[in-house]
Amino acid sequence: MIPYGRQDINKDDIEAVVDVLRSDFLTQGPVVPAFEKSIADYCGVHYAVAVNSATSALHIACLALGVGEGDVIWTSPISFVASANCALYCGADVDFVDIDPQTFNMSVECLSVKLEQAEKLGNLPKVVIPVHLCGQPCDMERIHALSLKYGFKIIEDASHAIGAKYKNRPVGNCEFSDITVFSFHPVKIITTGEGGMAVTNNEILAKYLRLLRSHGITNNLLDMQIHPTDEVWNYQQVLLGFNYRMTDMQAALGLSQMKRLDDFVSTRHLIADRYDETLSNLPLQLSEHLYEAYSAHHLYIIRIKKNKRSITQRKLYDLMNASGVGVNLHYIPIYRQPYYESKGFSPGYCSEAEKYYKETLSIPIYPTLIDKQQEKVICCLTEIFK
Repeated sequence: MIPYGRQDINKDDIEAVVDVLRSDFLTQGPVVPAFEKSIADYCGVHYAVAVNSATSALHIACLALGVGEGDVIWTSPISFVASANCALYCGADVDFVDIDPQTFNMSVECLSVKLEQAEKLGNLPKVVIPVHLCGQPCDMERIHALSLKYGFKIIEDASHAIGAKYKNRPVGNCEFSDITVFSFHPVKIITTGEGGMAVTNNEILAKYLRLLRSHGITNNLLDMQIHPTDEVWNYQQVLLGFNYRMTDMQAALGLSQMKRLDDFVSTRHLIADRYDETLSNLPLQLSEHLYEAYSAHHLYIIRIKKNKRSITQRKLYDLMNASGVGVNLHYIPIYRQPYYESKGFSPGYCSEAEKYYKETLSIPIYPTLIDKQQEKVICCLTEIFK
């Protein structure tokens, strides 16, 4: 079976992890700060805070921005559930902005209309979380302009998008956002096994992110309360945080993978270009890209048009998997999940997201997808629609 995505681990990656295993520190050592610096330097951002998952990064990003009870966060319905769950973790509410039918990212037009209505109702969002689906950057400059008008903060969910560029600058530079979040799950562009990163240009936010990832504990004397001189206090808990730390073993793998990040993305582009060329004559809509954006191509999504053979999404899913080609759906609209339906959301809430849900699948794309496997994916799709 050809999977839709997989990691690429080489000898250098393995040796980097083994070096940590032989060192004095398996966690809270020097490799995590080195990995953070590597990400910060690559993105051109001031601060990077490593955590154990992108979900954790989203959670503490919301907390650092003051999200709590009575607040509302807006995000895209076409994303992994973590993009919305982070609001609920903070006691806030969540709402969804429909997607653009061409890029599959959050529609700026829908966002603008929804903001205008929310302002009249006195229910503007505290934070908006655009999701760079498939590694394709959202139109961040326009979203940022709306944030200045309506007063909300922005967290970029770039879980799919390390290595991507927007307006010739790396995603994660935070020019148009307060915080950007990356994921290093095995199917993402680079991996640390499990892991994530929050990056920002704001020193105060970075401080809170670091406190929140490690129980709210500090050993910085400037942040500690004064106690009698005969008592030993080498750390203090100054707020309620979490155990969201990344290990040095994970960071070593990530630091090693960073050396190949641009190569990974370039290879994904070659595969995507081949798909663009060879699948264009089939009854499929391929996602469009903003002219000022360079995708990381974490996923390659096809959208099924009406066709003579009446191939539906379900039929294509079954036929591809039966042929040994793994395909998947990214994603079911979050509000269609049973948990969110129990909170009052219903089918049809976002019309474009509903169409997307019924018509799209992700096909395999990853750096080690060899020519023979690519050819199999293309041939399977061609034969099915013939």
